[in-house]
Amino acid sequence: QVQLVESGGGLVQDGGSLRLSCAASGRTFSRYTMGWFRQAPGKERQFVAAISRSGGSTSYADSVKGRFTISRDNAKNTVYLQLNSLKPEDTAVYYCAAGIDWLSPSRESYNYWGQGTQVTVSS
Repeated sequence: QVQLVESGGGLVQDGGSLRLSCAASGRTFSRYTMGWFRQAPGKERQFVAAISRSGGSTSYADSVKGRFTISRDNAKNTVYLQLNSLKPEDTAVYYCAAGIDWLSPSRESYNYWGQGTQVTVSS
């Protein structure tokens, strides 16, 4: 069992930056691929980024490539998402998730989810 708690969301202006954190409980954090997803009002939850167990490999959605960076610190049981050059269309609730499959962009590949943190980008 893994429990995930996100933090770091907030209100930011167009072009601004935020850093999201996701703290995991338990001693098995390094066994999981970690992913970030987001869900805007009235839309499906969509893949944002994923990172391998060691942190050596990453994957991004095309819409965030070059602007967002996923990283992890296995010693701290934490995964991060650095959000730069934010746009109003990035406004959503951001969720972190833990799964077994390699860098999967599919929601079904993730077994554990956090409660989400709101990111709002004003124009």
